[in-house]
Amino acid sequence: MMLAVIARRLAAALPTLAGVVVVTFLLTRALPGDPAAYFAGPAATREAVEQIRAQLGLDRSLGMQFLGYLRELARGDLGLSITTGQPVLSDIVARLPASAELTLLALLFAALAGISLGVLAALRPNGWLDNLCRVIATLGVCLPAFFTGLLLIYVFYYLLGWAPAPLGRLNAFAAPPPHVTGFFLIDSLLAGQGETFRSALAQILLPALSLGIFAVAPIARITRGSMLAVMSSDFIRAARAHGLSGRTVVIAYALRNALLPVVTTLGMVFSFLLGANVLIEKVFAWPGIGSYAVEALIASDYAPVQGFVMTMGFLYVLLNLAIDLLYRVIDPRMEVTA
Repeated sequence: MMLAVIARRLAAALPTLAGVVVVTFLLTRALPGDPAAYFAGPAATREAVEQIRAQLGLDRSLGMQFLGYLRELARGDLGLSITTGQPVLSDIVARLPASAELTLLALLFAALAGISLGVLAALRPNGWLDNLCRVIATLGVCLPAFFTGLLLIYVFYYLLGWAPAPLGRLNAFAAPPPHVTGFFLIDSLLAGQGETFRSALAQILLPALSLGIFAVAPIARITRGSMLAVMSSDFIRAARAHGLSGRTVVIAYALRNALLPVVTTLGMVFSFLLGANVLIEKVFAWPGIGSYAVEALIASDYAPVQGFVMTMGFLYVLLNLAIDLLYRVIDPRMEVTA
């Protein structure tokens, strides 16, 4: 049954992915800039630019270009990047683990901090913890992630010298661990390379905190509201009347029943983080697909931008599917239907 549900969810997402393909193709062609002129260089003649445009297929009509793009997609070919000279699919596969590791670590930090703050604030409404939660939520909404990143770099790298230079996933003296998952933290532990693990952890802390702080606010706010609603329920009063400890009531009864809206918020936050990490990757020189897409956008390189958006759309579909399945794990009474 679970496989049938997954198949129905993926089939229902096909129109969304088709819309992403069409919109992305049209928007990239509407952007200013000429990839043929960029590739030819500033000293190229008009004839040389036109020759490169013909080689790239940009001299054809928009409809013919779109049909050719669809044929390539049907073969699993996302095109060739003129900036790197590599297939876009290979570039994305090589860079995706860096973005995924950063985003997942930021989400983990945001979930732990946001849920903890929300629960503590709900247990003592209008107390100092509740007020602190509101202040953090307000600051998290007001401060852009890239500004937080620049501020953390200034304080912890420039002023205090506690953090390493924000230049990639490892310092200049560390070698990447053997590739297993693509996540340096996990691969270095699997290989038993403690020095590489410490280097990777030191490099990822500031960008992950920059993203995580941006996401703490909505998680804490939703957790607080959901916990306040659950704590006033009849079954909570009944659990207390039966003499259950406060920890059992809060964790086993209240928090579990308050998690459904929190899980929904986590899914939304994760999608926000996928977009926000584009700027964070540029700030910290992080070699992920976000910085890859920005560099391609500056060069008017269509194929990497289209591949990036397609990847984000596919990840978003998988995220929604994971949330639907997680609902059933949290509350088995819920039926996952198409």
